Amino acid sequence: MELPFYQVDAFTKGAFSGNPAAVVPLSNWVDEKLMQQIALEKNLSETAFIVPTDEGYHIRWFTPKVEVNLCGHATLASAFVIFNYLETDWDRISFDSKSGPLYVWKEDDLLCMDFPADTLEPIDPDQQIIDALHASPTECFKGRDDILYIYDDANIIKHMEPDFNALKKIPTRGFLVSAPGFDEYDFVSRGFFPITAVNEDPATGSAHTSLCPYWYGKLGKTVMKAYQMSERGGYLTVENKGDRTILKGKATLFASGNIHLA
Repeated sequence: MELPFYQVDAFTKGAFSGNPAAVVPLSNWVDEKLMQQIALEKNLSETAFIVPTDEGYHIRWFTPKVEVNLCGHATLASAFVIFNYLETDWDRISFDSKSGPLYVWKEDDLLCMDFPADTLEPIDPDQQIIDALHASPTECFKGRDDILYIYDDANIIKHMEPDFNALKKIPTRGFLVSAPGFDEYDFVSRGFFPITAVNEDPATGSAHTSLCPYWYGKLGKTVMKAYQMSERGGYLTVENKGDRTILKGKATLFASGNIHLA
């Protein structure tokens, strides 16, 4: 059996920036164990599998270790593949997912995604997390999947060197750190997900469904530019829509081919 695949950089300024994702189009679902094995073999932060439906596509996302309920950059990558290689006459896609309906459309050279916004609950700082991040936050929140720690200086985010082994012991999908931005960026962030076998994610769309509501509340700006300060760099525009978050970014194809299965 052969399965086609595409590797796409999402939330990018060009090749070798943003977050690489594998996209595997299927005519019908294959065994879940096989999808997890493919994701482990691809060894990217996420591999997306898509199957056509009457209204659009169904999408599922796998890290090398687990299936996740929501992933932004692999959805952006999947939309890029659909628009450019599978349904070239489409200008809008409806995805069915474990997080409900997701929508993607074209806007000039950007792809725009409509995702459910996160609801943040203030929490007390956890000394175990502080020790692992080596920095005390000014505010702390728990979101749908992740913990968010706020800092007052982008340089703290830039130079943070977490203890991933310590973070891995904490039963939380991810740890987001964020601070006010600089230059053209309204805010900056990084995202650490060691429990999923992804120590640091280069550009995390789902994280910005938490970050956008927070920074909207602080800055009062509906549309904001965001920079994820990973080694590769992630570049997003986010728009607050109440219970929804619009995520905008660019994508580019890096590789394509076939997966060969005995």
